[in-house]
Amino acid sequence: MVGDPIADYLTRMRNAIVAKHRVVEIPASKIKKEITKILFEKGYILNYRFENEGTPKQSIKIALKYHPLTKVSAISNLQRVSSPGLRRYVSVDEMPRVMNGLGIAIISTSKGLMTDKEAKSLNVGGEVLCYVS
Repeated sequence: MVGDPIADYLTRMRNAIVAKHRVVEIPASKIKKEITKILFEKGYILNYRFENEGTPKQSIKIALKYHPLTKVSAISNLQRVSSPGLRRYVSVDEMPRVMNGLGIAIISTSKGLMTDKEAKSLNVGGEVLCYVS
């Protein structure tokens, strides 16, 4: 049993990147699927697929993205911000800037999961889940 599923998701991604794996398989949940969709839309991962849809043992297969010549990962840093023991909430005015705007912060808002820029444009605050750069 995992205490913090989002931290487990980020750790599996980090470990796969360090080991230079092309594909990583992660147990699925609704929030992990949404985080995966955001990472794909923003160009941090190559592709993804939801396996065993509708069964209790769902998983997400994520194809990691590397530079073709230098073999450097598109994701250089994954950092969990809010945890079950210490939640971090921000208002629109306090929205974080990751790497001076080059990275993204994934925010859980009342309108669903979105990046910091999208939350700012919709004028909503929420819980900062993680930073990606």
